[in-house]
Amino acid sequence: MNTLSRSRPWAILTTLIFALCGVYLAVGGIWLLSYGDSPYYLISGLALLGVAFLVLRGHQAALWLYTAIILGSLIWAISEVGLDFWSLVPRGDVVVILGIWLLLPFVTRQIPAGRAATAPLAASVALAIVVVIAAFVQDPEDKVGNLPNDRIAEAGSDAAQVPDGDWHAYGRTQYGDRFSPLAQINSTNVHDLKVAWSIHTGDVKGPNDPGETTNEATPVAVNGTLYLCTTHQKLLAVDGATGKTKWEFDPHLYVNPGFQHLTCRGVTYHASDASAVTTDGTPAPGECQHRLFLPVNDGRLFAIDADSGKVCPSFGNNGEIDLRTPGMPYTKVGDYEPTSPPVVTDKVVIVSGAVTDNGSIKEPSGVTRAFDLFTGKLAWVFDPSNPDPNQMPDENHKFVPNSPNSWITSSYDANLGLIYIPTGVQTPDEWGGNRTADAERFASGVLALHADTGKLAWFYQTVHHDLWDMDLPSQMSLVDIKQKDGTVVPALYAPAKTGNIFVLDRRDGHLIVDAPERPVPQGAAPGDHLSPTQPFSKLSLRPEALLTGKDMWGGTIFDQLICRIAFHQLDYHGTFTPPSERGTLVFPGNLGMFEWGGLGVDPQRQIAVANPIALPFVSQLVKRGPTNPLWPTENNKLATGGETGVQPNYGAPYGIMLNPFLDPVLLHIGLPMPCKRPPWGYMAGIDLRTNKVVWQHRNGTLRDSLYNTPYSVQLPPLKIGVPSLGGPLTTAGNVAFLTSTLDFYIRAYDVTNGKTLWQDRLPAGGQATPMSYSANGKQYIVTYAGGHGSFGTKLGDYLIAYALPDQH
Repeated sequence: MNTLSRSRPWAILTTLIFALCGVYLAVGGIWLLSYGDSPYYLISGLALLGVAFLVLRGHQAALWLYTAIILGSLIWAISEVGLDFWSLVPRGDVVVILGIWLLLPFVTRQIPAGRAATAPLAASVALAIVVVIAAFVQDPEDKVGNLPNDRIAEAGSDAAQVPDGDWHAYGRTQYGDRFSPLAQINSTNVHDLKVAWSIHTGDVKGPNDPGETTNEATPVAVNGTLYLCTTHQKLLAVDGATGKTKWEFDPHLYVNPGFQHLTCRGVTYHASDASAVTTDGTPAPGECQHRLFLPVNDGRLFAIDADSGKVCPSFGNNGEIDLRTPGMPYTKVGDYEPTSPPVVTDKVVIVSGAVTDNGSIKEPSGVTRAFDLFTGKLAWVFDPSNPDPNQMPDENHKFVPNSPNSWITSSYDANLGLIYIPTGVQTPDEWGGNRTADAERFASGVLALHADTGKLAWFYQTVHHDLWDMDLPSQMSLVDIKQKDGTVVPALYAPAKTGNIFVLDRRDGHLIVDAPERPVPQGAAPGDHLSPTQPFSKLSLRPEALLTGKDMWGGTIFDQLICRIAFHQLDYHGTFTPPSERGTLVFPGNLGMFEWGGLGVDPQRQIAVANPIALPFVSQLVKRGPTNPLWPTENNKLATGGETGVQPNYGAPYGIMLNPFLDPVLLHIGLPMPCKRPPWGYMAGIDLRTNKVVWQHRNGTLRDSLYNTPYSVQLPPLKIGVPSLGGPLTTAGNVAFLTSTLDFYIRAYDVTNGKTLWQDRLPAGGQATPMSYSANGKQYIVTYAGGHGSFGTKLGDYLIAYALPDQH
């Protein structure tokens, strides 16, 4: 053998390479076959061992056998995934590379008479490359169509209160449509957009901040001035034409690493006049006729004069309310966090807030409260777990701990006098054995209340006995849908994490689009139970087909095999497979197909744009034991500060391990890539007249996916479809904008067909929803490029405004 090694070194090296690959695939293939999955890996592994043996013997049959491997692999790959480029690549990259290796002269010279078999091998390699190129230039995941262009309806009645060039609330109006009626920027000139101005807010992540430090703010705009909150909830007034800061208010946020979030999504604006009265019927104080309401993560709410940046002294205690009192159980700072802008009526400001997920059964209440707009006096409450949800707190009564909360902005219809609150579930999210009927009554659904009194109008539950954290994650959109007979139906569109979009008549909660109850997987953990059915809206972006081994992905065939094995090691029987000690694949995942960005609606064209996510998660129940005690000890204190990893669930029978379903091989070397094949994120267009998804395209690239890894390099910007956190903006110019993808871009899309019209590189992650306004006759598009800690994008403090050059 030593003589052979000296005379045929490349043959020895080739033998070792093919033998190692063959052993890996054969052993892994046997393992995979034990789950009833594809025999391909075992067959190809044995074939590679045959090639290794033939190369060692110097037999030209090695090249013929490998030609058969390439052709067989090609047939198998296409039969599994069709001409999907991103799914073909891991099935064929190593196979083709090894084929090219065998064709190299220094290898073929080691195989006597091997040159006779190089032509068929070269042809098979060329064929594989041609197939991959053909797959690259088309996309089976693409859904092509055109949304209607005619404007058949007026903007929502709430829009009449907001000048076209203004943006008064999180969704521009409290209808939550995220639509600008401005059309100076349109689909024919958007490619000319340039940065008009940009500023640094100066607010960056500090040493005491939690992992989920984010910049998710959408500014409001009033008469050419922008108002926005920063990471630490500083409030800035910025000249919309120049970017110059007019004033700054600092609430002096108290924060520590135990906060689960450090987030401010925005503020709410309200204008009053001399005729305004308080809820007591007395004249309102004359101060702060233009006021901003600022929620602060340490549990406070501020009223600020929009003109001066000073507190409104008659509101609460010199301009602020402590939302942890009165009546709130468990008042540790950070356990109750208002992260989203409140709703305002002409009488009250209505506030909800996030509570710590999966920390303990001893958490604050998720109560929604209304305070007098001018004095801050508590006007009404709605405590979802209380048999009498409107019971006011007093010295003998506190709110119910762990009531289902609402952490995102609600919507408000002033004509109907109703507020629509997206509710979550009582924590712990994945364990419900100790939930009472009262705790379940208003969980994970649409809660409609009379805004003046807090009395229940109606409730629709989108998930029964929610064990998957499938709360309603985004502000619901209120749209007046014009029927063919000319009548108008006041509709509500509620995007859910499950991918369903529930469409309800907002007057009474009756379904406009059917959502039949379907049987779902059973088998709850001991001590818990499941609903036998769940509602599935007929308007949905959720994939109907169950995931299978074919849907698993990887950088190469080796880790694609590992992902297939990992998939079969988890419990998965479709949507709503219950959490288990073995580990459950949750798809749509805990992040949801919809997150807090919601829909971008054009109420005049009766269409919507969305950016759904398709990323599975794994949830695994962890029994109590020495390393997982029932209650925190001195050496095992209550852990918060994040929503992935080990979640203690103190007081419940189980803790929970939550993580995205990632490729374990790539993750081990610091490359967090999903095990499910892409796309993991889309843009989609929905016709609200027919309630059908008309177009859908993968969105975003892997360019910045390695930013938050040890490698920190940029990849080629190939469109693959990546997750996004944030929401779309639609405009009357037939353009939608999105900044929230994992790569650092702002993009403009043709609303009619979804094609990308323009993009610009951002200096940091864009995990915020953009907005539009006008100043001095010019339309601007503004986004906050500040990143997101737990999403893994680059943090920053940039506010960037785009506009057309002056000649436009």
